[in-house]
Amino acid sequence: MNENGVVALNKKEREKELQKEEDEIVCLDASFFMNDDYQLTEFTFGSQNIQLFCLQSASRQLVWPGAMLLNDYLSKHIEMFQGCTAIELGSGVGITGILCRRFCNKVVLTDHNEEVLKIIKKNIELHSCPENISPTSNGLVAEKLEWGNTDQIHEILQKHPGGFDFVLGADICFQQSNIPLLFDTVRQLLQVNKGRKCKFILAYVSRAKMMDSMIISEASKFQMQMKEVPKTKCIVGNHEGVIYEITLK
Repeated sequence: MNENGVVALNKKEREKELQKEEDEIVCLDASFFMNDDYQLTEFTFGSQNIQLFCLQSASRQLVWPGAMLLNDYLSKHIEMFQGCTAIELGSGVGITGILCRRFCNKVVLTDHNEEVLKIIKKNIELHSCPENISPTSNGLVAEKLEWGNTDQIHEILQKHPGGFDFVLGADICFQQSNIPLLFDTVRQLLQVNKGRKCKFILAYVSRAKMMDSMIISEASKFQMQMKEVPKTKCIVGNHEGVIYEITLK
């Protein structure tokens, strides 16, 4: 076999490897969430205990490994978030945002899926005081947000004109086509509080090498600086996870 033949073979093998990685990335369609079989489930992060409604048939899938990683980080750095405001992207059942509210003044939980938003609102209600009649009176609010949707981003910022001190994301990098939209959304949120150096705290779980490279590349394209938080790299859900702190350059 000549040199060109070897190169062609290597390219084909690489394509197969990338396809295999793509297939292994978890993607859930909307029908997965169309189930009202909720079960109250308890979670512990350090000294913090929290109860949430999860789907009985899929409670494990709905609480992603990255959420466990980020919540453990939050519980160990309470002082960092004390009195701050935060917005969470891709909140799922709301486990990270609701835990964060114990330290923050205000937390906005977001998702693009209407069925997921129902679960979030149910869990917000669970953690509201009986006397609270306003959906925002306890510092927790759910908002619909599709990444890259400028109208929805502006609507959220109109409701919260001061912006946020932190943007939170746990295990939200699992589909290539969404990554540019994710970083575009984060950029718009960070720019509001650029003077106060708003930070994007990302709990990243490595499931595919191509995704590892892509998030670094996209962060650079959107003029962001990624810094791995020391001593956060660990194994979560059989994958390597790490916390990144991301800011505008």
